[in-house]
Amino acid sequence: MDSKVTIIMATYNRAHFIVETLQSIKKQTYLNWECLIIDDGGNDNTHEVIDQILNEDLRFKFLKRPDTYQKGLPGCRNYGLDLAKGSRIIFFDDDDIVHPQNLELCVNELEKTEIFFCRYEREVFTGNFNYDFDYSKEYSSFFIDVNDLEKLLNNNLPFNSCAVMWKKECFANNRFVEHLMYAEEWELYSRILSSGIKGISIKKSLFYGRKHLQSNTGEFFAHNPIRRKSHCDAIVLVIKNLKERQLAKNSLIRYFVSTSLDYKEYDLFGQILKILNLPLTQEIKWQIYYRSYFLRSPIYKMKKNFKK
Repeated sequence: MDSKVTIIMATYNRAHFIVETLQSIKKQTYLNWECLIIDDGGNDNTHEVIDQILNEDLRFKFLKRPDTYQKGLPGCRNYGLDLAKGSRIIFFDDDDIVHPQNLELCVNELEKTEIFFCRYEREVFTGNFNYDFDYSKEYSSFFIDVNDLEKLLNNNLPFNSCAVMWKKECFANNRFVEHLMYAEEWELYSRILSSGIKGISIKKSLFYGRKHLQSNTGEFFAHNPIRRKSHCDAIVLVIKNLKERQLAKNSLIRYFVSTSLDYKEYDLFGQILKILNLPLTQEIKWQIYYRSYFLRSPIYKMKKNFKK
C-alpha cells in the first residue's frame, strides 16, 4: 500500500486541544501520509505548542491561510486541497481524536478501483478521552451511490466532515463554498455523490469528535445567526444542484419544504420554489403543504412518539 494520504486540518485558536489530536495522528498504523495544518489567522500560541511535533515529524506542515482564500473552515480546506500531494484526501478537525487504524483501513478499501470514498462510523465524547481502542479488522460494510443521496441529505446516512476518506479525483471539479460557515461539507459531499460516484461505508468507529460549545455544530444548535444563515444558504445550493441534475424528487422537496419552516426569516420556502420553477399546479400543492404544516405537525409527533 503506497497510496499517500493528505490530511487537511484547519485550525483556529485550539492550542488547548490540537496537541492531543496530532499525537493521535502520529500513532497511525499507516505511515505514508502528510498532514497540512492550515492556520486561519488565530492569535493564540498554537504554533508554539506544536513546534516540537513539527520538528520531530516532518510529515506535519504548519501553514498560514493566504488572503486569496476566504477566512473560515472552507477556505482553509480549499487551500489544503490545492497543496495536497496525496492521492487520498481526508479532513480532520483540530480538537478530535483519530483511531490508530483510520488511515490503514480506509486506504485498504480505496484500493478497490470502483470505490471513490470510504465512509466510517464516528463517535463523540466530552472531557477526557478513553484510549481503549478496538483493533479488530473485521467489520460489515455496504456500498453507497447516488441512490443514497436522499439519506445523506436528510441525515439518515450522516456524512460527517471527518468521517470520510476520498480519492483525490473527487475534488478535481469540486471545492468547498467558502462563504459557508456551517453545513459546508454537507453541501459539498452531496454534490460529489450526486455526480454518480460509488463509495463504501464500513461499520467501525474510526474517529471521535469532541463535544464542546465552541465548535461550529455547538454554535449552530445554540442558534448562532451566522451558522443558521449558512445552513439556509447551503440548502439553497443543494436545491440548485438537485434541480440541475434532475434529482429533485418529491420526497426531497417535502423534506426541504418542511425544513424551511425553521427559516422563515430568510424566506427559504420562497427561494426553494423559485429555484425549482415548478408547474403552477405543483407550486400550489407545495404552498398548501407549507401553510398547513402547523396543523399536521402535532399528528406527526404523536405518531413518532407512538412508534417509540
